[in-house]
Amino acid sequence: MLKIGLTGGIGSGKSTVAKIFEALDIPVYYADDAAKRLMNEDKEIKAALINHFGAESYINGQLNRPYISSLVFNNKEKLELLNFITHPATIRDANEWMKKQTSKYIIKEAALIFESGSAEYLDYVIGVYAPAPLRIKRTMDRDAVTKDEVIKRMSRQINEEMKMKLCDFIVINDEQQLMIPQVIQLHEKFLAMV
Repeated sequence: MLKIGLTGGIGSGKSTVAKIFEALDIPVYYADDAAKRLMNEDKEIKAALINHFGAESYINGQLNRPYISSLVFNNKEKLELLNFITHPATIRDANEWMKKQTSKYIIKEAALIFESGSAEYLDYVIGVYAPAPLRIKRTMDRDAVTKDEVIKRMSRQINEEMKMKLCDFIVINDEQQLMIPQVIQLHEKFLAMV
C-alpha cells in the first residue's frame, strides 16, 4: 500500500483535494482533525498541555481551544512547544490508522507534513498550490479573519515555493485549471504503481 501525503499552505485547497480522493474511495487521514481529537483523548497530551499552559487549557475535560490559540497565536516558542507535544502523537495515530487500511493507497492530509517530520513515513507527497493572494482571500472568507491574521498564519508555515519543491506531485488550484482531472490523473498513476 502506498502512503501518500497531501499538503499545502493555508487556503490552498488541501481539504478540497482530499474530498476528491475520498470520492474515488481512497481513505483520507486528516491530521488536524486527529490532533484535535487526541488533545481531548490522549492522557499524556492533556497532562503536558496542562503542565506547560496551565489548568485553563481544559474546561470540563475538553480542550479550551480559544485559550490555547490565544497563547500560541503570536508566540513562536509556545507554538513550537504545542507542536512538539502534539505532532509525535498525531504521527503515531496516523501510522496506526494506515496499518488498518486495505486500499491500494491512502492519503494523509496535513498542513505541516515537512515541518512535523511526518514526510519520512510517506512514500510520496502531493502539494496543493494556489497563489498567495487567492489563499489569503479564501482564508479570510472561510475563517472570517483579517488579512493581517492570515498573513501571520502563513508566516508560521515554510515558504510555499520551497514546500512545493519538496513535493513529488503538484495540484494547481488557481481557479484557472480544473482540479478534478488533476486528481484523477494522480489517482490512476498511484493505482498503476501498486
